[in-house]
This record gives sequence, structure tokens and C-alpha cells, in this order.
Amino acid sequence: MDNEMKTMLPDVQSSHDGRNIPINRVGVRGVKTPLVVAGRDGEQHTVAELAMTVALPADQKGTHMSRFIAMLEEHGEPFSAETMRHLMLDMLDRLNAVDGTIEVRFPYFIRKTAPVSKLQSTMNYEAAWIADATNGVVTVRQIMVTPVTSLCPCSKEISRYGAHNQRSHVTTSLLLGAPMTLEEQAAIAEEAGSCQLWARLKRADEKYVTEYAYDHPKFVEDLVRDMAKALDDDERVQAYRVEAENFESIHNHSAYAWIEHDKRG
Repeated sequence: MDNEMKTMLPDVQSSHDGRNIPINRVGVRGVKTPLVVAGRDGEQHTVAELAMTVALPADQKGTHMSRFIAMLEEHGEPFSAETMRHLMLDMLDRLNAVDGTIEVRFPYFIRKTAPVSKLQSTMNYEAAWIADATNGVVTVRQIMVTPVTSLCPCSKEISRYGAHNQRSHVTTSLLLGAPMTLEEQAAIAEEAGSCQLWARLKRADEKYVTEYAYDHPKFVEDLVRDMAKALDDDERVQAYRVEAENFESIHNHSAYAWIEHDKRG
């Protein structure tokens, strides 16, 4: 559309709205797009789902939805926590806003080496960045959902044979003062489990995993406390929320716990 045509067409979104009701967030969600992520071992190509929203003043009729997509199309850098900050500032500028939120969720893949056979395989994780701006001040949370094994300490203590275990999801949401790779974030969570997971295991690996988990029993409470201790000791972490969900193997429900802490005071 040339400049002359633009001047001829009314800008309805920018017109006045007489109801005088502000909108907390308005924008687009469910946007699926190819994404390049800056990883520890270089750039990784994945597919993401995004939501991009801003606050709308009480006297403005609507926001300019196409500007969200235009911004995304013109963004050329691999995504990271830092580029999310740049993207947020760009969005606020384009939409003439001071408050906004950008949420990017995507599968992330890490190459792992089996503990005994040393065979390599690719594990999938769920990752996200959530950038939020309030009065122009931007914060970015880096989120990772890490699957681990957890073995029940009570079951081990009271049973003559073995102990029940299950797959668990440890979710870490971090506000960082210095960069942390997604691989590092996953590794911290894996260390908190009874044992980490691999996509490919031989029999010798399976023996190792079974025995290692048996020697490191963890309640769901232990998972979040161990994660909290590790994050308290990490100077890069300014604030965190950690969640653990055990998909119980002897119950038709999950065990769940979370801890939240802001180290900034």
C-alpha cells in the first residue's frame, strides 16, 4: 500500500473510544512460526508458539494487530533471553505502549550421552521465554520443563523388594542477572532428580539408571528443595519459581510441590 492510499484510508484502531475502559492486554496469540534459538552448541531450529500483547489506553478504540506480525517477520536474531528484551522494547515502540507481554514456547533438543554405553541420542524438552513490561521496565523469565525419574523414599523403606518410581517434570522459571544456557538450566533440574533420563539406553545403561535411582530416592518435596538450594547458590539467578510434578505409578493422581523466591529482597 503506497503512502497516498494510506492517507485516504481511515485508521479506525487509533480512533477515540468513549467507554473509557482500559484493556490490560490485547494482541495476538497462537502464532506458530519457525524459530532459531541461540543454544550452547550453536543455533538450533525449532517451531514456536507465540503470544504478543500490549496494554490499551481507555480512550483508544483498538491496537494495530498487523504490527505484531510485522515485528516478528522483521526480527532476524536467534532468540535468547537478551533478544527477548530487545523484542519487547521494539514492540512497545511500534504499538506506542508502556506495558506489554511476549510469550514464546517451543520444544528444545539436547544431545546426551548414555552413562555406560556412551551412545548419543537427542532428548526433547519444553522451553519458554516470557518477557513482561510494566511502565516500560522489562523483565524476562527463562522457563524449562525437564523430565526426570523420581523414586519414592517411603516405598524403598517399607518394601522388601524394590521401590516404586515414576517420571517427573521439574519446571524452573528463572529471572537471570547473567546468561544461563537452556542446557545448564536442564542440567540443574536433572541433578535434583533421582536420576536423569536418556532417549537411548542399552542394557548396561538401564542397569545403571535403575540402581542410581534406587540409591537417590526423592519425594516431590525433595525435588523442589534441592532445586531451590541449587538456585540459591547460583549467583546468576535473581528470582525463581520451581515446580515438581510426579506422575505417580501407584496412584491415579500426581504429587505436586512448588517453591518461589526472590533473592533481590
